[in-house]
Amino acid sequence: MILADKIIRLRKRNGWSQEELAAKMNVSRQAVSKWEAAQTTPDLEKILQLGRLFGVTTDYLLKDEMEEEAFTEETDLPVKRMTLSQADHFLKWRRSASIQIAIATFLCVIAVIPLLLLGAASGVSALSLSENVAGGIGLVSLFVFVAVAVLIFLHCGFQNAPYAFLDKEPFETEYGVTGMVRERQKEYRPVYVRSNLIATGICVLSPVPLLAGAFTENEFVIVILLTITLLLAGVGAGIFIVAGVRWASMQKLLKEGEYTPSEIRKSRVREAVSTAYWLSAAAIYLGWSFFTNAWETTWIVWPVAGVLFAGVMAVCRLFSDRQA
Repeated sequence: MILADKIIRLRKRNGWSQEELAAKMNVSRQAVSKWEAAQTTPDLEKILQLGRLFGVTTDYLLKDEMEEEAFTEETDLPVKRMTLSQADHFLKWRRSASIQIAIATFLCVIAVIPLLLLGAASGVSALSLSENVAGGIGLVSLFVFVAVAVLIFLHCGFQNAPYAFLDKEPFETEYGVTGMVRERQKEYRPVYVRSNLIATGICVLSPVPLLAGAFTENEFVIVILLTITLLLAGVGAGIFIVAGVRWASMQKLLKEGEYTPSEIRKSRVREAVSTAYWLSAAAIYLGWSFFTNAWETTWIVWPVAGVLFAGVMAVCRLFSDRQA
């Protein structure tokens, strides 16, 4: 009964009704009522949230005795609140950002295509294109594509800065936000499922043109088929990103899926591993390519890295789950 009495005491001290406390905790009024009647006990995440909300220590809440509130240093630091208009703006921005991020990713995937095509074209005598010229133009185009992609990523990062707290800090949603987001999530679900199915089909079929190149010895034709494979992979990745970013924006506001407090901590570990992994892959690709000048074969780094990435993430996920 002690925890229940403390919740009642703190709620009344702040002048909140059960409905108001429920809205701040993002739970139902019935849940608060059961806590105060000692019918159920809040889980650890909710107890931590209660401590932040009331400005008291978790020790005070968990001790089996009544005493004066042991206030924390966060007493005067209010939990951030997401209003209905802010939530609507956030969802609209992420819808726009999903397209921008997909375009930037597509540019990264196809950046090597001009280099591959020009390298193959330099081997065709009828085109009179020297290998040095082809390599120079190809490298310039590769860096231009990557530079544009990086600028888009940076732009999205700066634009998303006002909402960075959604991934880093506890927040509350005002009345009406949860209902609005759930309604949009329900409407978007069929599109999300369909987009993932289409993207999966494209990615699975993307190696088919490259496999077809095994039936010809014409190097230029093989490079064209490889180009088609990269284009398909880029389109598939873009569809995944558009659907995933929009779905994730709704899950963030609802604190569901990978955006519950415990999952956010795990995702930070996976994000750090993912970043280090792809930076290493890029370094290996560029180092191998520049030292050997075999740009027509070093592209194999990317499909191999893609296959190994799934295994690395599986191990990382297993490790983070055990640590949780």
